[in-house]
Amino acid sequence: MFKLKIPPVAVSLVFLGLIWLTDHLFSNEVLAFPYKNWLVGVLLLLGAIVALLGVWEFRKKSTTVNPHKPQNTSDLVDSGIYRLSRNPMYLGLFLMLCAGILYLGNVYNLLVLPLFVCYMNCFQIIPEEEVMLQKFAGDFKAYKNEVRRWI
Repeated sequence: MFKLKIPPVAVSLVFLGLIWLTDHLFSNEVLAFPYKNWLVGVLLLLGAIVALLGVWEFRKKSTTVNPHKPQNTSDLVDSGIYRLSRNPMYLGLFLMLCAGILYLGNVYNLLVLPLFVCYMNCFQIIPEEEVMLQKFAGDFKAYKNEVRRWI
């Protein structure tokens, strides 16, 4: 039933490696502009904050943050950052990948972002949502209708 085999942080590192490899195979410094490094720092910090706020809300509700065991979830978390995104931890990882792409400045790396989103949707988020629907039926349906998957 549950499709996830690789932890989301490891998936992000694999995609970061793909970004690095793409940069080295297809040199094309197109994303160069003033204050680029400043924006990279902002994206990294924002990504970390968004992800940590997601973890914080899970801890406040005393529920599991282990993505391999969503069935151990004890409560539907819909407060704090979860009012803006159903998946802030994954959104944070996405923002950090964006920072890596911007830092390297290779326009071809932009192709990696949709692949990351598709992978996370298919192998992480949708299986988690299936478990949430089983555990919290009506409440999760209402939450799902009110809050977007990513942002």
